[in-house]
Amino acid sequence: MDATVFSHCKFEQPRHGSLAFLPRKRAARHRGRCKSFPKDNASDAPHLTAFLAYKAGMTHVVRDLDRPGSKAHKKEIVEAVTVVEAPPMVVVGVVGYIETPRGMRALTSVWAEHLSDE
Repeated sequence: MDATVFSHCKFEQPRHGSLAFLPRKRAARHRGRCKSFPKDNASDAPHLTAFLAYKAGMTHVVRDLDRPGSKAHKKEIVEAVTVVEAPPMVVVGVVGYIETPRGMRALTSVWAEHLSDE
Protein backbone atom coordinates (compact mmCIF):
# COMPACT_ATOMS: atom_id res chain seq x y z
CA MET A 1 0.00 0.00 0.00
CA ASP A 2 1.08 3.52 -0.65
CA ALA A 3 1.33 5.55 2.56
CA THR A 4 0.45 8.76 0.72
CA VAL A 5 -2.99 7.44 -0.27
CA PHE A 6 -3.98 6.21 3.21
CA SER A 7 -2.11 8.57 5.48
CA HIS A 8 -4.81 8.44 8.15
CA CYS A 9 -4.76 4.60 8.63
CA LYS A 10 -2.78 2.75 11.23
CA PHE A 11 -0.94 -0.19 9.71
CA GLU A 12 0.43 -1.53 13.01
CA GLN A 13 -1.94 -1.64 15.92
CA PRO A 14 -2.48 -3.60 19.12
CA ARG A 15 -5.30 -6.11 19.55
CA HIS A 16 -8.73 -4.84 20.58
CA GLY A 17 -9.76 -7.31 23.26
CA SER A 18 -8.68 -10.79 24.28
CA LEU A 19 -8.90 -13.75 21.92
CA ALA A 20 -10.12 -15.85 24.86
CA PHE A 21 -13.60 -14.36 24.45
CA LEU A 22 -14.09 -15.22 20.77
CA PRO A 23 -16.58 -15.39 19.14
CA ARG A 24 -17.83 -12.05 20.40
CA LYS A 25 -21.57 -12.56 20.11
CA ARG A 26 -24.65 -13.08 22.27
CA ALA A 27 -24.93 -16.45 23.98
CA ALA A 28 -27.03 -19.05 22.17
CA ARG A 29 -28.61 -20.27 25.42
CA HIS A 30 -29.18 -18.59 28.77
CA ARG A 31 -28.40 -21.69 30.84
CA GLY A 32 -24.84 -22.92 30.49
CA ARG A 33 -23.71 -26.46 29.73
CA CYS A 34 -21.21 -28.80 31.35
CA LYS A 35 -18.86 -29.64 28.51
CA SER A 36 -16.21 -31.63 30.38
CA PHE A 37 -16.35 -34.07 33.24
CA PRO A 38 -13.65 -35.57 35.49
CA LYS A 39 -12.37 -39.10 34.92
CA ASP A 40 -14.79 -41.62 36.39
CA ASN A 41 -13.64 -44.14 39.00
CA ALA A 42 -15.86 -47.24 38.77
CA SER A 43 -15.04 -48.26 42.35
CA ASP A 44 -16.67 -45.11 43.78
CA ALA A 45 -20.37 -44.89 44.61
CA PRO A 46 -22.53 -42.81 42.20
CA HIS A 47 -21.98 -39.13 42.90
CA LEU A 48 -22.49 -35.66 41.46
CA THR A 49 -19.82 -34.94 38.83
CA ALA A 50 -20.92 -31.53 37.53
CA PHE A 51 -22.47 -28.39 38.97
CA LEU A 52 -23.62 -25.26 37.16
CA ALA A 53 -22.59 -21.89 38.54
CA TYR A 54 -22.33 -18.39 37.08
CA LYS A 55 -19.65 -15.74 37.53
CA ALA A 56 -21.43 -12.90 39.31
CA GLY A 57 -18.47 -10.53 39.54
CA MET A 58 -15.19 -9.86 41.24
CA THR A 59 -14.09 -8.16 44.45
CA HIS A 60 -11.07 -8.17 46.74
CA VAL A 61 -10.26 -9.57 50.16
CA VAL A 62 -7.67 -8.70 52.79
CA ARG A 63 -5.99 -11.77 54.27
CA ASP A 64 -2.89 -12.76 56.21
CA LEU A 65 -0.19 -14.32 54.07
CA ASP A 66 1.38 -17.49 55.48
CA ARG A 67 4.31 -18.09 53.13
CA PRO A 68 7.67 -18.55 54.89
CA GLY A 69 10.50 -16.87 53.01
CA SER A 70 8.28 -14.21 51.48
CA LYS A 71 8.74 -10.53 52.30
CA ALA A 72 5.02 -10.33 53.06
CA HIS A 73 5.05 -13.35 55.44
CA LYS A 74 2.62 -12.81 58.36
CA LYS A 75 1.41 -9.55 56.81
CA GLU A 76 -1.95 -8.56 55.39
CA ILE A 77 -2.23 -8.61 51.61
CA VAL A 78 -5.05 -7.69 49.22
CA GLU A 79 -6.06 -10.33 46.66
CA ALA A 80 -8.64 -10.41 43.88
CA VAL A 81 -11.42 -12.99 44.23
CA THR A 82 -14.21 -14.16 41.93
CA VAL A 83 -17.80 -14.27 43.16
CA VAL A 84 -19.59 -17.38 41.86
CA GLU A 85 -23.37 -17.66 42.13
CA ALA A 86 -24.94 -21.13 42.13
CA PRO A 87 -28.71 -21.46 41.79
CA PRO A 88 -30.50 -23.92 44.08
CA MET A 89 -30.60 -27.40 42.60
CA VAL A 90 -33.08 -30.25 42.99
CA VAL A 91 -32.23 -33.71 41.67
CA VAL A 92 -35.16 -34.89 39.56
CA GLY A 93 -33.55 -37.86 37.87
CA VAL A 94 -30.48 -39.94 37.16
CA VAL A 95 -29.04 -40.93 33.77
CA GLY A 96 -27.07 -44.15 33.33
CA TYR A 97 -24.36 -44.26 30.66
CA ILE A 98 -22.69 -47.14 28.85
CA GLU A 99 -19.26 -47.24 27.19
CA THR A 100 -19.43 -47.72 23.40
CA PRO A 101 -16.66 -47.71 20.76
CA ARG A 102 -17.69 -44.12 19.87
CA GLY A 103 -17.74 -42.92 23.49
CA MET A 104 -20.32 -42.72 26.26
CA ARG A 105 -23.99 -43.20 25.38
CA ALA A 106 -27.05 -42.70 27.59
CA LEU A 107 -28.47 -46.13 28.48
CA THR A 108 -31.46 -45.24 30.61
CA SER A 109 -33.00 -42.40 32.61
CA VAL A 110 -34.75 -42.72 35.98
CA TRP A 111 -37.01 -39.85 37.05
CA ALA A 112 -38.06 -39.08 40.62
CA GLU A 113 -41.61 -40.04 41.51
CA HIS A 114 -42.09 -37.74 44.51
CA LEU A 115 -40.51 -34.30 44.85
CA SER A 116 -40.73 -32.41 48.13
CA ASP A 117 -42.14 -28.87 48.24
CA GLU A 118 -38.98 -27.44 49.82
